[in-house]
Amino acid sequence: MSVPVWSLHLADAREAEDLSAFLARLIHYDRAAAVRLQAGGGALAVFGRPPSFEVLAVRTARLAQPVELDVTVSAGELLESLSSADFAVPGAVTGPPWAGVLPPRGGWQEVPGLPEVGAMRGAVAAAVAEFRDRDEALPAERRTRAERDRIGRDIWSRTVGGTGLPLRAVHAAQSLGFLRPGVPVALLASGAWLRLRTPFGSIALRSGGGLGGLPVTPRG
Repeated sequence: MSVPVWSLHLADAREAEDLSAFLARLIHYDRAAAVRLQAGGGALAVFGRPPSFEVLAVRTARLAQPVELDVTVSAGELLESLSSADFAVPGAVTGPPWAGVLPPRGGWQEVPGLPEVGAMRGAVAAAVAEFRDRDEALPAERRTRAERDRIGRDIWSRTVGGTGLPLRAVHAAQSLGFLRPGVPVALLASGAWLRLRTPFGSIALRSGGGLGGLPVTPRG
């Protein structure tokens, strides 16, 4: 068992519930998921990377007391610890490569051209249906992982509206419960990074690519 290294106090039980839901979704995609925690002042930011989407997911929570913390932990252990607004942070783990390089903290500017939420959710639904149709149309000898990956890259690399945001980022936002009907959303840019922001969390990725070869100074 990991030994807790810190205690955090969230502002209220709702913050704990929302953070727990986010962690559960990450674990659904990767049972061995790790998350990087950064606390500064009265806010906690939790970064995760759901497999296959090639994006970073960011969930924030309000803290009852200001604290400074930067550590990478097991998402599963954190979820087990998070039974109330007051919880122990699990012991640190060796973080995956993505955890060493995070989006910039400042310099974000809004990017025009993002469709409204209903249109983006519709685009994700249409893309899922297209993938299934193209997969089912494959002859038996071509129904391979490589061919399915090729179809997926073709579909999910398409950009949204008049922006450079790939559809896979919108898919990730919806899958993680960030992109809900009627909520305000915004697309922001800072340097080489794009960020899809919603009231329930953000999706960040490097413009024009995934998370490899990021020209950003690693933190921590």
